[in-house]
This record gives sequence, C-alpha cells and structure tokens, in this order.
Amino acid sequence: MSGGMSSAPVLTSRDGAVLTVTLDMPDRRNPISDPAMVDALCAVFEQADRDLSVRVAILTGAGSAFSSGGDLNAMRPDAGGLRAGLPAQTRRNYRAGIQRLPLLFQALELPVIAAVNGPAIGAGCDLALMCDVRIAAQSAKFAESFVKLGIISGDGGAWLLPRIVGFSKATELALTGETIDAQEALRIGLVSEVVPDADLPAAARAVADRIAANPPHATRMTKRLLRAAQTAELNQIMEMAGAMQALAHATADHDEAIDAFFERRTPNFKGD
Repeated sequence: MSGGMSSAPVLTSRDGAVLTVTLDMPDRRNPISDPAMVDALCAVFEQADRDLSVRVAILTGAGSAFSSGGDLNAMRPDAGGLRAGLPAQTRRNYRAGIQRLPLLFQALELPVIAAVNGPAIGAGCDLALMCDVRIAAQSAKFAESFVKLGIISGDGGAWLLPRIVGFSKATELALTGETIDAQEALRIGLVSEVVPDADLPAAARAVADRIAANPPHATRMTKRLLRAAQTAELNQIMEMAGAMQALAHATADHDEAIDAFFERRTPNFKGD
C-alpha cells in the first residue's frame, strides 16, 4: 500500500505509518451507497487492517463534502440501486451492500480518524460515526436525515448515534432529521475538535501522528477493547483484557518502553 495507490472511487495515500483514504466522487458529493464505493472502502480497510505497518488511517472526502450519503437518484423505483421491486431483494441489497461498512468498521483493529471536510449527511453522517475519532472542519455539517426522506437509517445509525451522543440527543437528531453545524456537533460530543477548513488535514494528521507514535500492538488491542466494551459485560471485558495484557507484556515494544523510561530517552517502537 504505497503512496499514490488508488482504488476508484476511493483514493489512498501512504505517508509513513499513516494511511489517508479519500472518498473521490466529488461531482456527486461522495455518495457511499454505490456498490463500487462500498467495495472499494471494504477492500482498502481490510487490507490496511492486515498491515501492521499501517498504524492509523484518516478518512476524508474530496471536494466540498465529506459524504452526501445515499444517492437520491438510485432511490427511485427501478433505478437499479439498493431499492428493488421486491422488498425481500431490497433487504438482500442492503446486507450485501452498505451494511458491510458498519460491520467492518466495528471489527477493525486499525484506528480510523474521520476528517470531516464538509457536509456529512444521512449515510455520510453514519460513516463518520463508524470511525473512532471525528475532527470537523468549520464548514462541516451533520444530519441524521433519513426521516425527511421517509426512510430509516439502514446502515447502523440507530446503533451508532446513541453510543456517541446519548439516547436523548440521538433521538432528537434522528426524529427531526435536522442539520447541525460543526460547533453544535462539538458541543454534543459528536466530534472532538473543530478547526478552520484549511487546517483540517494538518489537525487530523497531528492526531494520527500522536496515535502512531505508540506501540501498534497495544494501540490495536486497546481499540478492540473499547469497541468490545460497547456491548460486552464487564466480566467478559476483564477476560479479554487479561488475555490481551498477556500478549502486550510479551512484546519487544513493551520492554523498549520500560527501558526508555529508565534510560530517559525516546522509545523506538518497531511493532515487535
């Protein structure tokens, strides 16, 4: 996964341990419901998750939008999109299509930062919610807007949103379908930082570098614990933590961290 590799309609670039993934359909405001987009995102993130030399990924959008969500043209009857003439086939289309994304993001060990460069609407908002950290440009907007189209979130929004902003606020956003700006998203905890538009790439990279500076095995296992803890019982997480801690103690990076502390130097983590 070297710098400049592309998998249309997604572009990827690699700089050191940081992989940047860019939704690259700016003329259509980066809809993510297309099978080609889903396939590309799944392929890129599955590959990156297997590559321990990739320590963190940044997900962003080309052009003025992060993602407009679903393509409204594809929602017309017989348009050949997710909506099929037979409801049972529509269900299958969702399962084989866009629903692969929340399931994949939940299973990833690789930390993913959403650099939300503009509107994140509907499924685009849910895509940002699938990531581990969200940083927003000042021009970013968010909307769980499905009800305004007479549909529901078919890609995990009802599971994701309450876990991030709490049940009451999630319900308000989902039932009104209203759009909020970046500052309101920051106030309710949907994003962790808002920066001027021009500063977004550097701000996302700064967080990525702070994550990438840590031992990759410990970083990935920490993420898995946090994700598992969203649904597991405490005793299950303690079992999982005990097993992962045994693995972490056995890494060369752990010994390097201890040695560097006592020798008062910067550690050199190699992923060993």
